Amino acid sequence: DHIANLGAHVFILDQFQWTSTDEDWLKQRRRNRPLRIEDYNFLKENLRGYKNIGAVSWRWPRPNARYKNQTIDEIGFRGATPSMIDIGLEQVEYGRFITESDYLHSAMVCFIGQDLVDKFFPTVDPMGKVILIGGHPFEVIGVARKIGSTLGESEDNFAQIPLTTFSKLFVARPRMNVNVQAWNSFQIMELEDEARALMRARRHLAYKDDDNFGINASDTIMGLWDQLTGAIFAATIAIVAVFMVVGGIVIMNIMLASVTERTHEIGIRKSLGARRRDILMQFVIESGVMACTGGVVGVLLALVISKIVDMVFTASVPVTAVLVGLALSTAVGLFFGIYPASQAAKLDPIEALRTEN
Repeated sequence: DHIANLGAHVFILDQFQWTSTDEDWLKQRRRNRPLRIEDYNFLKENLRGYKNIGAVSWRWPRPNARYKNQTIDEIGFRGATPSMIDIGLEQVEYGRFITESDYLHSAMVCFIGQDLVDKFFPTVDPMGKVILIGGHPFEVIGVARKIGSTLGESEDNFAQIPLTTFSKLFVARPRMNVNVQAWNSFQIMELEDEARALMRARRHLAYKDDDNFGINASDTIMGLWDQLTGAIFAATIAIVAVFMVVGGIVIMNIMLASVTERTHEIGIRKSLGARRRDILMQFVIESGVMACTGGVVGVLLALVISKIVDMVFTASVPVTAVLVGLALSTAVGLFFGIYPASQAAKLDPIEALRTEN
């Protein structure tokens, strides 16, 4: 979720390397140490040339939020430095974000997501209202623009408070991520190397020692995510293509059986003046209708499944997907219906009339 909310050219110093193998992960759990506020202050003072630097820490387990008799269970709750609004993709819808004054004075203020507004303040202005988070009162100073969801989890169900307030009330020395934003993609590697050197010196690591912290580039992680989703999309297309071909073959076999069963009927129609084109169109249209009916059933099943999935993840069936699905299924039926239709159209009427039903 944190990666999804970060802007471009950002890398994150954390206790762990997020792309590690299982074996490396076990080693990191034994070796690596979390980053603290002192590490953030050290990097802020000694790292040179960055565009922005900030820190964020999460509360686990997630606390509840309450306003009057309304409660939201397990909101995303984090302490942040004022600069995180410039590093992340979150934008202020109205009000303001955490300021330096809030940070320095450990102010009891919070910046909230749209889910909290919809639940607590559907018809009133939330600005200045006091909500309870983890049993502590916080004044609402700002509301974030709606973000949406990632992997089915809402990104708008959150509250942020000053990191200093967070450490004062909830965790004395919280584990945190330090987020560094470079000016461009060319500078990010240089900043990563400098940050690594500074942290290794701060932690007195020898040349042969492995890092006991992780550096994770948001661009790299998102690139891996794009590759994964691209592979899933390609696999989905391949599976759909296979099912469409199989479905087309089934329709063709059904129509061939229908031609055999209706040979006498075809003979009667031809003897009454039906042209080959008329017979051809009849069977092609029948196969198209059969495929379209199957497409409608598939769409209805997709709607039912999406409603079930929506209970856990955010899922929907776009109108364009419905139209494309129906069009493709009909096209498949028409295509695979051509051969049976041509066989029916070629039948000799005299031979067809001799065939018993």
